[in-house]
Amino acid sequence: MHYSEIITIEPDKRSGQPCIRGLRMTVRDVLEYLAGGMTPDEILADFPDLTAEDIRACLAFAADREHRLRVIPAA
Repeated sequence: MHYSEIITIEPDKRSGQPCIRGLRMTVRDVLEYLAGGMTPDEILADFPDLTAEDIRACLAFAADREHRLRVIPAA
């Protein structure tokens, strides 16, 4: 599974934020739930349209974005 098959970006949906399978649930939403202490099982129970693979795709997307982050030192 590659996150690009699950994470979608549409300019007219959620202001172009990365979403899960075209739904209105964003990657950021899922990451905030996880950071707030929810378990994947709790997220899946609260949002039955999501799958465990969706949550893993959010994590993979965030990891890839972090990997691509570049810091440019001030001159």
